[in-house]
Amino acid sequence: MITLALPRADRSLERFALPDPVRWNTARPGETLARAVLSAAHVVADPLADIAPMREIAIDFDATQRFREHLWDLGLGVAEAMDTAQRGMGLDWPSAKILIRNTLASARQRPGAVVFSGVGTEQLAPEDATIESVIAAYLEQLSYVQGLGGRVILMASRALARAARSPADYARVYARVLSEADQPVILHWLGEMFDPALAGYWGGRDIDAAMDSCLGMIADNAGRIAGIKISLLDKELEIAMRRRLPEGVAMYTGDDFNYPELIAGDIKGFSHALLGIFYPIAPIASAALKALTQDGAAPFRTILDPTVELSRELFQAPTQYYKTGVVLLAYLGGHQEHFTMLGAQQGARSVLHLARVFRHAAGIGLFQDPDQAAQRMRHVLALHGIA
Repeated sequence: MITLALPRADRSLERFALPDPVRWNTARPGETLARAVLSAAHVVADPLADIAPMREIAIDFDATQRFREHLWDLGLGVAEAMDTAQRGMGLDWPSAKILIRNTLASARQRPGAVVFSGVGTEQLAPEDATIESVIAAYLEQLSYVQGLGGRVILMASRALARAARSPADYARVYARVLSEADQPVILHWLGEMFDPALAGYWGGRDIDAAMDSCLGMIADNAGRIAGIKISLLDKELEIAMRRRLPEGVAMYTGDDFNYPELIAGDIKGFSHALLGIFYPIAPIASAALKALTQDGAAPFRTILDPTVELSRELFQAPTQYYKTGVVLLAYLGGHQEHFTMLGAQQGARSVLHLARVFRHAAGIGLFQDPDQAAQRMRHVLALHGIA
């Protein structure tokens, strides 16, 4: 039995025993599943680069790409250069361009590989933004992704949130950008719990009015929109919006607290998935979606429901730092050789949080090599003075 000492909130140490690994019956590359699934992937920092890590970035693009290939091997799609990749929290547009180019090139070598890439405006400083400059920034990124033959996720814009004065400004920006889309895009409504700079998106703080504004824009441009992801961590809001979407526009859940219920759906519909949690739990997500496709909602929920406790831990407030736990799990699972992040954000969560993440992940059978996971967690604990 593999054990290690994990800290508890009362400052004592718990002797924790890892359960045996679970061998998941995962989907195959390119396998048709009952839901469209995009897993938002992180980037692997280069820990040996001689940089000032809180001001400069260095990326190990080879290691970064290997995990995307791992997702495709499990039958999942990739959402590239999104907030899970620290977009706007370490990943700048020049680096995102390399990431997008590499992932699209790799996808072309893999039949059935699905990738959508994030298009935003971060090359524009929010304090300098005007409506016209926001449009120009969006179109620059849109042109780059489409020039590589890529599909697009139109990300929420901090600059637009700063420059807009009314819902009409949002409608104007989105209509202009969507008019240049060569294929239907996925929209992304990211709540302020993920990014406080996006508070009041769609033109106001009232959530019902914001949803009305967003739905009005979608109705006006429905032919250019494949779907919308909302990350508001409120299942009732997502269901209400899902039922009001025009025909042909899909809902992609971004609710990392309630995703099993939302994906399983009800008699009136269901959500597809564009989720950060489907990155660290990729084998379990793949197995659950295969079960949903073959056997229905009950076995799907049996597999996926136990992962919610881990997800709620990863995405606890302040939610924007969920990436720290995601990268920890990539390290513990053997998908990268260190626990280092862009902007030194491996330090953004407490050691107690990291210990809870470890307990939850081990408890649901996420670690395929428990000995490696335990040894690596010991290294992390030792850096915090825990022997």
